[in-house]
Amino acid sequence: MADFKQLRKEIIAKTIEYHQARFAKKEFIPGKTRVNYAGRVFDEEEICNAVEASLDFWLTEGRFSEEFSEKIAEFLEVDHVLLTNSGSSANLLAFSALTSEKLGDKRLKPGDEVIAVAAGFPATVTPILQYGLIPVFVDVDIPTYNIDVEMMRNAITPKTRCIFLAHTLGNPFNIDAVMQLAEEHNLWVIEDNCDAFGSEYKGKKTGTYAHLSTISFYPAHHITTGEGGAICTNDSQLALLVRAFRDWGRDCYCAGGENNTCGKRFSQQFGQLPFGFDHKYVYSEIGYNLKMTDIQAAIGAAQVDKLPGFCDRRKENFQNWTKIFAKYPDYFILPEASENSDPAWFAFIVTLKDGTPFTRDELTGWLNKKLIETRNLFAGNMTKQPGFVGKNWRIADHLNDTDYIMNNTFFLGTYPGLTSEMFDYAEEMLEEFIKQY
Repeated sequence: MADFKQLRKEIIAKTIEYHQARFAKKEFIPGKTRVNYAGRVFDEEEICNAVEASLDFWLTEGRFSEEFSEKIAEFLEVDHVLLTNSGSSANLLAFSALTSEKLGDKRLKPGDEVIAVAAGFPATVTPILQYGLIPVFVDVDIPTYNIDVEMMRNAITPKTRCIFLAHTLGNPFNIDAVMQLAEEHNLWVIEDNCDAFGSEYKGKKTGTYAHLSTISFYPAHHITTGEGGAICTNDSQLALLVRAFRDWGRDCYCAGGENNTCGKRFSQQFGQLPFGFDHKYVYSEIGYNLKMTDIQAAIGAAQVDKLPGFCDRRKENFQNWTKIFAKYPDYFILPEASENSDPAWFAFIVTLKDGTPFTRDELTGWLNKKLIETRNLFAGNMTKQPGFVGKNWRIADHLNDTDYIMNNTFFLGTYPGLTSEMFDYAEEMLEEFIKQY
């Protein structure tokens, strides 16, 4: 019989050889090669890890999940990291945990209000509506694209119970102001850190300030596992609640393959079940199954080692775009980092000034025709999206900047796969467009 350990070595060696052959660096051809806004950046380590996990065939959370979550915890310096199958699931679970009856009077209930913004991605807002709470939309400011702090303060009412905000495209919101307001009014805070994994505020990583924070590992984000996400917290009770909601609502916290780690599996009373009912099958929350697989985690365990370098590249690419667009001060409002922050930019966001002789769509249409990818700021104004029209939300005052962003703003990529040749080409194409006016 063949030695499986030797076979494994041979498979990994062939995997490295495959990576070199399949994913060799390709030449950039201006006008023929796409300048994407995002993309996977990886080497043989990610593929070898995925193959290793496949050969383990453990499939559900296992050794790579433990390694990946420990590396994230070390990077962020947080106590608890729970892996999920997407960043949107992470947002759903973070919010779900705050609805648990185990939180007593602090639990979120239908009819409560949650401070949010409409200029963003729906995954930060949909859990609020799904649980019957009311998003209260506050306008953002340009050029940080984060919540207007004074308007947020005025939006607080006796019904306000939570603040749920994203660091827009990697640019941290005013964390000091948000946390101070939360403390004054005894509010929960969830940081949607999906676009900002690696950003810093006052020298400390974002995703470490709020009661709960979330990360996305979708391929457009700072590191990827394909689909995937995580929830981070320093609160042990919230970590247990997130785990319960993630794992079918199960009260037992044993990892896959473990049993009776608490030593009380058959000696407790729960609900109206008979005494001693198997704790492994006690469900104390109305939960889901939103766990990450070990193959995904294996990819993430290799990706996260590259994160500091990826963040540096994103910052460099942000500066490259700044040099290109700063040549046209009459036309463009350029993004600015929030005070006291050091963003690991998800993207370079641009807004056309009022009176510019061309529209956002004319410019992005030109760039996309030249194979330079752009994106709008996600949903633009969430309240005007078909799925949100007529739903139970409230606008705090006005959404003037949000509406302006919906019509005049777009972003370009900062991901580490961009090259100097791509920036040279993009600069030339932008100049060619501007000359028409």
